[in-house]
Amino acid sequence: MNKQSNTYTIIYIIVMVVVVGAALAFTSISLKDRQQANADADKMRQILASVRVEVPQNEIAAEYAKLITNAFVVDSEGNKVTDAPDAFAINVAAQSKELADKRLLPVYECTLPDGSVKYILSMYGAGLWGPIWGYASVDADGSTIYGAYFAHQGETPGLGAEIEKPKFSDQFQGKHLLIDGNFAPIAVVKAGMPAPEGADYVDGVSGGTITSKGVGAMIDNCLAPYGQFLTNLAANK
Repeated sequence: MNKQSNTYTIIYIIVMVVVVGAALAFTSISLKDRQQANADADKMRQILASVRVEVPQNEIAAEYAKLITNAFVVDSEGNKVTDAPDAFAINVAAQSKELADKRLLPVYECTLPDGSVKYILSMYGAGLWGPIWGYASVDADGSTIYGAYFAHQGETPGLGAEIEKPKFSDQFQGKHLLIDGNFAPIAVVKAGMPAPEGADYVDGVSGGTITSKGVGAMIDNCLAPYGQFLTNLAANK
């Protein structure tokens, strides 16, 4: 075949596309288990971060298995859903778009080295440029925030991306999700603005107004359905 012909060029391109595509597909399939393991480990790291536990990368799975002593799914009435998927496998992004009374709500029960028990709740929402998500841990009284962790996909560095920094998340420690026995979402307000009545609040990120509002909306949307579960914890304390 004439290597200078158009036919040869087209055939060569087609063969190369097929070979490269097959190689990439093989590589993707070969690495799928490792990629999933890395994603699971990062999720475990974030869950542990919400109870203020930081561990080296190679110890995440072991520490998670030691500290997360139970994981289950509840509904908006605070009841455990016995036929639900594994809590770790719940797609919180999809659940956040469902009506509150239709959601499957994962709960991670953590027993810290001092014997205290914390309950970790999942959140998912929208920032300025993409999704944001996080975890909030509460004391066994169902009311008091013990710790929080927030992450994002594409918020602006130095602005909205600051939600991932301890300077922002540490503000949630000691805040309350139950006020006079009723669920009250923690508000995220612009620094210097009047505090809302009937709820605890934290200062939003300077220069990240839309992202801060997204965090506030996420807390309201995702933690409100846990309200009865939290009330039940308070009643049994």
